[in-house]
Amino acid sequence: MAVPREEPGWPRRGTSSEPPPVSAPGCRMALSSEHFGAILGRNVKITLKCGVFQGVLQHVNPDRSLLLRTVKNLETGRSAPGAKMFFGHEIVNVELLDEPGSGKGTATLSECTSAVEGNTEADTDGWADCGSRSSPCISLESQLRAWNSLKKHLSGKEEEENVEYTVVDCFQQKFGSAVLHLKQQCVVSVAAEGVNLCRHGKLSWLQIATKRRIFLFDIFLLGPQAFKNGLQMVLEDRSILKVMHDCRWISDCLSHQYGVLLSNVFDTQVADVLQFSMTTGGFLPHRICTLQECLMQHLKISSRSVALMKCRQQMAWENPDIWFLRPFPPSLLKTLALKAMYLLPLRSSLMDKLMSDLTALVDNYVNAFRDRSGDRLGSTKPTCMELPEELHQLADFQKLRRKKAVEDYKMNENGLLIRPAVELKEKKDGNQR
Repeated sequence: MAVPREEPGWPRRGTSSEPPPVSAPGCRMALSSEHFGAILGRNVKITLKCGVFQGVLQHVNPDRSLLLRTVKNLETGRSAPGAKMFFGHEIVNVELLDEPGSGKGTATLSECTSAVEGNTEADTDGWADCGSRSSPCISLESQLRAWNSLKKHLSGKEEEENVEYTVVDCFQQKFGSAVLHLKQQCVVSVAAEGVNLCRHGKLSWLQIATKRRIFLFDIFLLGPQAFKNGLQMVLEDRSILKVMHDCRWISDCLSHQYGVLLSNVFDTQVADVLQFSMTTGGFLPHRICTLQECLMQHLKISSRSVALMKCRQQMAWENPDIWFLRPFPPSLLKTLALKAMYLLPLRSSLMDKLMSDLTALVDNYVNAFRDRSGDRLGSTKPTCMELPEELHQLADFQKLRRKKAVEDYKMNENGLLIRPAVELKEKKDGNQR
């Protein structure tokens, strides 16, 4: 399957390295890479054909459209939450609102967009030139560390498998159709990435997958308005099952920061513990499993896929600012999509294992009378409510499993079975397994 086309703002091949100087009212400046990095995150005043607005510059597209957050209509005094897109054909002038005494002047829209177009020489893998594409929420120094971390961990990595996904980072193009598709589903998977995901953290990406589509919602650019415009309805809909892994943190974040109350959740981490308890006759494990461990244990996915996901986790641990890089590296977009994609088959696998006892007991019920002599059927009362002999086998199952669990596992002082971690092992030829 084909990887989606690059979104506006991504680096492109074969363009010129620096734009020519562009005139602005009262000043003359050429926007270098460093200047463009300084523009993002700055307060700007935009004069349109139909009004004047002020906000924080989030993103500049080569098509001359600007994305602002914390937008205020200077004519009416009203503020708009979330992010707002301003299209180039509507913009008359863009003014940088600098700090007093900075000595800097104003800039036209052509200057802002020329900075984008003039700094697209590097390939998406040419991460050394990251200053020209800085993210407004973190410093340039932090982004340099993030890019260097990416280069160190992802250099030489083989691609594990093709996956098709859709990045949703603006409301005008893809958001509406994505939400409409999600509203028509019975089961979706939900994953999230950010820094310290709870009520005190910051959400950057929300991944939602169905059987046919994978959507990567850029919450950092879309802002809280993404939930008000449809995602809240999907996440709170009790008729849509949400498959997640350890939903505690994202549930806390969504509730306290966005007013979203998750409902009808199938948590694969909880299901994994329940399945462990069932297979050991009622014992509980001393720890829970990560998503990577569950995928290896229950889905037997390829070692390269697991290795890449573990690599991503390590990168985020070393530098959490990675999640707020914009543009976001395609290699990491792929791992976001894979995480959401794998949750759906993981739920199916766990459901099959959790239902195994029920299936076995029902099979006993099916054969209870059919495979026996008919002499006893005459004395059998259909209304008898005593527990049938066939269902007594459930206790036998549990007794045998407990006996085997005591032999196979060590037990800690709290009576919990010590569950070993599922690790990727290296073969002698260097391939991971």
